[in-house]
Amino acid sequence: MHGLKPYKSSAVNQADYLKRGAQTFEIQIAELQRVSSSLDDSFGHAIELLKSSIQANQKIVVIGVGKSGNIGHKIAATLNSTGSTAVVLNSQNALHGDLGLISDGDAVIALSYSGETSELLDLLPFIKRLDVKTIAITGKAGSTLDQHSDITLLTTVEREACPLNLAPTSSSTAMLVMGDAIAMALLEARGFTEDDFSRFHPGGALGRALLTKVDDIMRSGSAIATISPSHSIQDALHAMGEARSGACVITNQDGSMAGIFTHGDFARAFQQNPNIGTAAVEEFMTTDPVTLLSGSLAAEAVATIGKNRIDDIVVLDAQHKPIGLIDTQDFARLKLL
Repeated sequence: MHGLKPYKSSAVNQADYLKRGAQTFEIQIAELQRVSSSLDDSFGHAIELLKSSIQANQKIVVIGVGKSGNIGHKIAATLNSTGSTAVVLNSQNALHGDLGLISDGDAVIALSYSGETSELLDLLPFIKRLDVKTIAITGKAGSTLDQHSDITLLTTVEREACPLNLAPTSSSTAMLVMGDAIAMALLEARGFTEDDFSRFHPGGALGRALLTKVDDIMRSGSAIATISPSHSIQDALHAMGEARSGACVITNQDGSMAGIFTHGDFARAFQQNPNIGTAAVEEFMTTDPVTLLSGSLAAEAVATIGKNRIDDIVVLDAQHKPIGLIDTQDFARLKLL
């Protein structure tokens, strides 16, 4: 019978694979730390240059060849997603008409680890004829690209993660992270907010979480189990069952919130005393539950539940009276997670 033999994995090979994988992480982490420690005032000058172009309603043009070109596409995508208009210029097509993509006042980010990429260097004289500033991201100080750029951000690494020290790995990762650093610093410099971010991400779970308010997803009216502090544990469980909720909001006579009682609270109390059914719920409720104000973003609710490791959040109105309840199970149902 012809065909491939079944693959048989050996413990030795598996151990070697894991070792190589771990070494790849370790090498690249060490090189990223090296690049991070070498950041200087040039980085701040680059952010100010890019900020000025964007505020003047100009754009950022990213240029790179090969692996650097692939990194450039990701950098441009991150800049666009955070509100800084960016385009990628194909260096090979630029000399055949695409150079018209660059306008006076734009900022150019040129990527080449060696700083001697011929296709990129061929463009520099033509770019210099325009009223633009060039930021180089390169690993070689003193390279042609470095010498002919207005600002240089060095991403020098001592070792690639490749066992042959040939394939761009540490060097391309350093460029990628430098691009992320630029985008994040520029985001803060421009005062970019969550609301701004949501306008650029209307689709998917992220967009839904950023555009949706807690008022849109909270349980309200009869869907909330609500009782007074003097009601019994049995009353609380009955109210939760009627509302199909895992929590009961405890309110005072004036409508203000006294606390919250959850199935988790019941389970913990029951383990200590199985005969708590007739006890007042105020003896076991949480008097300072986590809350959010009406109008808060659903994204904030997601973050709050994750941070506090809770299942329910009470939503309050402007007078700090409970008007709704958010259950963590609703996030999955509404595709917010």
